[in-house]
Amino acid sequence: MQRRQWLKNIFLASVGTLAASKLWALEKIERLDSAWRQLLTPEQYYILRDEGTEPAGSSHLNQEHRKGEYRCAGCDLPLFSSAMKYESGTGWPSFFDKIEGHLETKRDFKLIWPRTEYHCARCGGHQGHVFDDGPKPTGLRWCNNGLALRFVPEA
Repeated sequence: MQRRQWLKNIFLASVGTLAASKLWALEKIERLDSAWRQLLTPEQYYILRDEGTEPAGSSHLNQEHRKGEYRCAGCDLPLFSSAMKYESGTGWPSFFDKIEGHLETKRDFKLIWPRTEYHCARCGGHQGHVFDDGPKPTGLRWCNNGLALRFVPEA
């Protein structure tokens, strides 16, 4: 136990208390399948847990232009800010950047050619795919399912 506290103290000293506290606070959420089914709508379950995709142009978030945060519909973790959103013309909410440490990626071969799929870092909920055809400064397009997000307007 003393060794763990010693390592935590070194980490806190090296990266700063505020940044480290955000990293320590991001604990994984694991639920039984039955619990996810109770928490989510059938459409959200299909996207977040079965890695499905909603039809292009079906999300009300495409027309969302207020300032605020886009959070995971499964666990409420902030994934994107409104300042990161842009109109990609694809029919899905798109972002050129993400909140650091809140998304994890993996390779996806479901459509034969490889794509990069991304998930919420806390609950593992499928969000969408990231492509390298986005605008500056990142050149990335984080293409998200609207049903996998919850928009929280700025107060």
